[in-house]
Amino acid sequence: MENLENKYAKASKRVKELKDFYRHVLIFVAVNVFLYLMKSGVLQSFLPEGFPLKPYYFNWVDIHLVIWIAILAVHAAYLFRYKLTFLQKWEERQIQKYLEKEENETKKYR
Repeated sequence: MENLENKYAKASKRVKELKDFYRHVLIFVAVNVFLYLMKSGVLQSFLPEGFPLKPYYFNWVDIHLVIWIAILAVHAAYLFRYKLTFLQKWEERQIQKYLEKEENETKKYR
């Protein structure tokens, strides 16, 4: 019974992580669409009077997008960490390599 509860807790945690990631992607898309509409001038008629509309004012939007994409990539890598089997295989190969090296070193001095 405890094993079933443990599996349920893991599955529940995984679903929550997926839901949080999808929410992150949705917010990313919504915010960046809004910012690019502001930058392109489509929404400038809705801005208050006296709002700075110089072209260079919205240059930060591009950097913002790059930084947020990097953060989203890290979030995705964390979420799908068990799907990246090539990384686990690499770790196992490195561990084996160091174990063999250590074994060879000990045999050398016997």
